[in-house]
Amino acid sequence: MPDSRQPRGLAPYASEADTSRGRLVPEPASSTRGAFARDRDRIIHSSAFRRLAQKTQVFLPDYGDHFRTRLTHTIEVAQIARTIARALAVDEDLTEALALAHDLGHTPFGHTGEAALSTVLCPFGGFDHNAQTLRIVTLIERRYPAFDGLNLTWDTLDGLVNRSGDAQDRPAPWSAWHHDGLACVTGTDAWSRALGAHPNPGIEAQVAAASDDIAYNAHDIEDGLQAGLFSLVDLEAVPVLAEAKRRQLAEAPGLDDLLLIRGITRELVGVFVDDIIAATRRRLDQVAPRDADAVRCLPVPLVKLSPPRQEDSLKLKDFLFERMYRHPRLVVVRRRAWTVVQDLAAKLLEAPDLLPAAWRIGDHGGGTRAHARRVADYVAGMTDRHAVSEHRRLFDDTPDLS
Repeated sequence: MPDSRQPRGLAPYASEADTSRGRLVPEPASSTRGAFARDRDRIIHSSAFRRLAQKTQVFLPDYGDHFRTRLTHTIEVAQIARTIARALAVDEDLTEALALAHDLGHTPFGHTGEAALSTVLCPFGGFDHNAQTLRIVTLIERRYPAFDGLNLTWDTLDGLVNRSGDAQDRPAPWSAWHHDGLACVTGTDAWSRALGAHPNPGIEAQVAAASDDIAYNAHDIEDGLQAGLFSLVDLEAVPVLAEAKRRQLAEAPGLDDLLLIRGITRELVGVFVDDIIAATRRRLDQVAPRDADAVRCLPVPLVKLSPPRQEDSLKLKDFLFERMYRHPRLVVVRRRAWTVVQDLAAKLLEAPDLLPAAWRIGDHGGGTRAHARRVADYVAGMTDRHAVSEHRRLFDDTPDLS
C-alpha cells in the first residue's frame, strides 16, 4: 500500500519512499513524515551539520560577517535543489536531504584542509570529503541507541556514495575511503551490494550535485566582488557575467554597486537554473526512463546544463580560479591553513595519546590503519576555530590566520 506521506504527482523516474529498499536497521514509519523527509531532518539535527557554520567556504569565517560559510553555502544549495526538483517532478525531500548532506565530510579550511589531510594520510589511502560524508552518516554520528550513524534510507546513502558519478571520475582516495565508509553497511545482502553499483546516481542526487555547482559559481562571484578581489569592470571578461551586468543596469539604471552585485548573483542563478531545467527536460523526453533505477543505469547523467551554458560555466570557473582562488591574499592564508591541518594530523598520527579519549576507543579493526582513520575523523570534524585552538595546544608556533 502506498505511503500516504509520500508526495504525489511525482514523475515515473523519481525516487519514491514507498518503493525504497528501506533502512539497514528497520524502523517503524513516522505518522507525520515520509522516509526521505526523516532523512533530511536527521541530517539537519546532526552535529556535523551544525559544525558547517564554522567551516570555510572560500573565506575563513573570521574574515567577515557577510561571506559564505560552508553552512550558508549548503543552505543555498538546498534552496536551488528544491526549485529544480519541483520543476522536474522528482522527490524534493530526498533532493534536499542530499543537498544538505553533500558537504558534511569537509575538513576545516575547505579544500585546502582536505588536500593537507590527504597528503598526511597518503600511506593509509588518503582522504576524500565526499567519502568522509558517508562515514559520518553511517558510523561517526551517534544519536540513537539502536545503531551508529543516522540509519538513512538506501536511496539517500546511494546518492551520497555515487555522487561523483562514474567511478573513473572519482578521486584516487575514494576507493579506500569508500570502503571504510561502508564498513557498517556492507554485507552479502542485495541492500548493501546495490549501493553505488550503477553508472550514475538517481536523478535527485544529480539535481543536488548540479545545484552545488550553480550555487558556488554564482555566490563566489558575489563574495569575490564584495571582498575586492576583482571589480565589476573585470566581469566584462566573461560573457555570461557581462550579460548579467548589462541586464541589471538596463532594468535599473544607476544601481549602486551593492545592489548591482546582488542583482548579478540573482541573474546568474536564474540563468543556470532555467537552463538546466529546460535541458534536463529535453533529455528526459528523449530517454523516457521508466523508473528511478533506469536513470541510475544510463551511461551519462541527465541533469546537465545545455552545451552553450556548460561553456559559460567553464569560463566562469576559469575566471574564479585565476582571479579569486589564486589571489595572493587568499593564497597566503591557505598556506597557513595547510600548515595547521598538516601539523595536527601528523602529530596525532605519531602520538595516539594526544587524541581525546573518545577518539582513542572504538576503532573498527584496530591497528595503525584504524588509528589513521580515527585521526582523520577527528581532524576532519574540526571547525576552523577548533583546529587553530588544537594547534595552539600542541605547538608553539601557530600561524596567524587573521
